[in-house]
Amino acid sequence: MSATELKEQGNRWFSNRKFDNAIDCYTKAISRDPNVSVFYTNRALCFLKTLKWDKAVHDCRRALEIESNLVKGHFFLGQALSEQQMYDEAVCSLRRAHDLSREQKSNFGDDIASTLRSTIRKKLELQEEKRTQKESELESYLCDLIKKDKIRKCTNLMTNHEKDRNSKTKLDTVSELVTEQDIKIEVPDTLPTEVKEELNNVDKLYQLRLDEVQALFMEVDEKRKKRDIPDYLCCRISFELMREPVITPAGHTYNKKDIEEHLQKVGHFDPVTRTRLTQDMLIPNLTMKEVIDSFVADNPWVEEI
Repeated sequence: MSATELKEQGNRWFSNRKFDNAIDCYTKAISRDPNVSVFYTNRALCFLKTLKWDKAVHDCRRALEIESNLVKGHFFLGQALSEQQMYDEAVCSLRRAHDLSREQKSNFGDDIASTLRSTIRKKLELQEEKRTQKESELESYLCDLIKKDKIRKCTNLMTNHEKDRNSKTKLDTVSELVTEQDIKIEVPDTLPTEVKEELNNVDKLYQLRLDEVQALFMEVDEKRKKRDIPDYLCCRISFELMREPVITPAGHTYNKKDIEEHLQKVGHFDPVTRTRLTQDMLIPNLTMKEVIDSFVADNPWVEEI
């Protein structure tokens, strides 16, 4: 069988969801002719279906070496990289696929756009997970410091004033309480009243500081839950928060930099309506600009993205 016939047979296996059989056919086709990009993208899609991300990445890169403007090559590569949580590179590949799909007027541009939005969200979610973990570790560290500070102060007070033979036992008891979640100091009856009052003040200060730290991190956690950029504030080209929104005669709003780049590199038409559009027809969307500025002011974390 020729390479083309093997590819067609592989396509039939793929249609029947027999991905391993399809992979075998595409592999044979590649051995017949290793310089046809579609053989690699077809096999890459099979690898995506069978969750073999590394192999999908390899085939996509090989296809793009042969044909650099291959929409499917960039699209499938972005999908595979996203599954490997390599989100920065995945977003770059998907954006390239999205740009090429508009230039070439491919019929699956919406699928690429949807995957790109999903990947950007996954990227932000991963950043949030890492930030949450660091904040949790910091909270535990600070609480532990506060607890140890209480133990140290109480131990010093009892060392200075406890004189009887049971002193060592009492001090050991205090030291063992370092690992407990709620430190409760058993004050010996032999201690003077003023020392007991000092221990009580140390305990109150400890609880106050602990409550302040926990309240602070609860506030941070509550703000974190709201970290999401509404789609209507994002450009339909870059899928990022618009900084300088402009509106077209058709009523669609884009980020100025992105739409100008589209007009220069892709063509003089609206990406959504495909109607004629030139740079002089763009008008600043002042209302949207106010909404975006207000959102950024209320959500300073946006500047970290």
